[in-house]
Amino acid sequence: MILYQLRCSDGHEFEAWFKDSDAYTTQVADGDIACPYCSDIHVSKAIMAPNISPSRSRAVASAVENEDEARAHEVAEKILEAVDTLRDEIATNFDNVGDQFASEARRIHYGEAEERGIYGEATPQEAEDLDEEGVEVYRLPSRPRRNN
Repeated sequence: MILYQLRCSDGHEFEAWFKDSDAYTTQVADGDIACPYCSDIHVSKAIMAPNISPSRSRAVASAVENEDEARAHEVAEKILEAVDTLRDEIATNFDNVGDQFASEARRIHYGEAEERGIYGEATPQEAEDLDEEGVEVYRLPSRPRRNN
């Protein structure tokens, strides 16, 4: 497993784990990596300090690496399960307004429509405009592609 520090085109920095450098390259090319702050898929590696550990025997280092990899996999699975649960809850209890999300969120915010939970899609610019207007919205990452 490799941990990369990434940066989106808006300058947000975040970390992501990859099986290897080829997995990172493939996922970036396919647009599968999105900024958790703004959902931008134009990401690249950011400069990061190397993680230098003290000298240890290869056997001990390998065992720790395997434990770390197993723990990282476990944490990633829990995060994906939580996102799936949240998405299911939203789909069950909120109205899907599709690509009309920005306009419907404004209508609710300004009292022109019934106050209710909604979900849908908005462009990064629409989301930024809503934020500037004080319309409270929450961004969810797109459903990740799962490789078994």
